Amino acid sequence: MRLARIRTDEGVVTGEYEDGVVTADGDEYDLGDDADLLAPCDPSALYCVGRNYAATVDQMDYDIPDQPDWFIKPPVSVLDPGADIEYPAWTDELTYAGELAAVIDRECTNVSEDEVSDVVRGYTIMNDLDALDQPGRTARKAFDGSGPLGPWIETDVDPSDLDMTTHVGGELRQEANTQQMLFSPAEVVSFLSERYTFKPGDVISFGSPANPGLVEPGDEVEIWYEGVGTLTNRVVSPSE
Repeated sequence: MRLARIRTDEGVVTGEYEDGVVTADGDEYDLGDDADLLAPCDPSALYCVGRNYAATVDQMDYDIPDQPDWFIKPPVSVLDPGADIEYPAWTDELTYAGELAAVIDRECTNVSEDEVSDVVRGYTIMNDLDALDQPGRTARKAFDGSGPLGPWIETDVDPSDLDMTTHVGGELRQEANTQQMLFSPAEVVSFLSERYTFKPGDVISFGSPANPGLVEPGDEVEIWYEGVGTLTNRVVSPSE
């Protein structure tokens, strides 16, 4: 099942998505006519893992981590699917990174790997935008709109063996499978839950495959994960 969060004349609604229609409490909403698609959750934080694909570690000349390596994006980082990515005026090196992400379903902490499927609502897609020329991870990654998220939450998918691609301006930039992760989604969620109490709607992303790269105004970024969907956003100049 695909859970979509939409803006309607009656307010924000979450319901089941199918073929361009969201059904909630017996009412049907046509996307584009009756409703606009929003990010599929409203997180208190986005917990983002880096260096989780061996090919990416080799490409970036990083050391292989002994445990998941992570950082946090604030709620203001969330950007809706289809919304424009405003290229920040204070950077000259903005990059994309197509990542699978889990959405937490209920408050939880100290979750064992066997319990992860019980606390995860489902999976979605995040574009981990990074301003490479800024000093330190927080400056680079935790700015407004730095986490495009969506298009919905897929509740019935096994995250351990999914193909993915990222296209920028129609050109294939990333191609991988989640089997190539150094730490599985269950390992990551369990590990981070030892340190944090997750809230419903919180997001945990699992890192980028090889070839994250630069984007420029005018580029359309399409990130696809098998069984989940496609997250699409266009990069625009600040003045647009």
